Amino acid sequence: MAWYDRGWGFAPLLVAVLLAGPAAQAADTTAWDFAFTRLEGGELPMRSFQGHPVLLVNTASMCGFTYQYDGLQQVWDSNRGAGLIVLGVPSGDFGDQEYDEGSRIKQFCETNFAVDFPMTEKEHVRGKDAHPLYRWLAHELGPQAEPGWNFHKILIGADGRPIAAWPSRTEPTDPVVAEAIARALSASDQADAGRR
Repeated sequence: MAWYDRGWGFAPLLVAVLLAGPAAQAADTTAWDFAFTRLEGGELPMRSFQGHPVLLVNTASMCGFTYQYDGLQQVWDSNRGAGLIVLGVPSGDFGDQEYDEGSRIKQFCETNFAVDFPMTEKEHVRGKDAHPLYRWLAHELGPQAEPGWNFHKILIGADGRPIAAWPSRTEPTDPVVAEAIARALSASDQADAGRR
């Protein structure tokens, strides 16, 4: 008599579930499963943005692309009423071009660019020390999701799944980015309508 004939008929199923567990969990992972710390301090769970597309951008105060804060603020002003979140992630990974203190980063952004979209504390965005969300995004989207420099942009859909990534030279107001944002907002509206 086999062991599963002794009343253990559930065991093969249980073993299969246990073995598939990590893979099944990984397949269910979304951006909403991660969290940052706010630039001002306090938790910033990505789950708080669930149902909204997010334009995630690694920023730096002393970079040649810092002028893109103007474009990011413009994108935020134009689309936040429709549900888009712009999220800045200060990083010193590229040429150490970011202040260490959150208060200096905040003051720089507000004084020079009138930034009022949410920002996280300073983080690593590439390599083994990268924030877990960035590591997950690189796994999901592939190499194009890993920032190659400051002001790399990643669009995450309202469902928490990555949609697209653009390198630093692609402006936040570029038509390609604007079109992808519009599609993500439209998909979010359709999903909302379907839940009503």
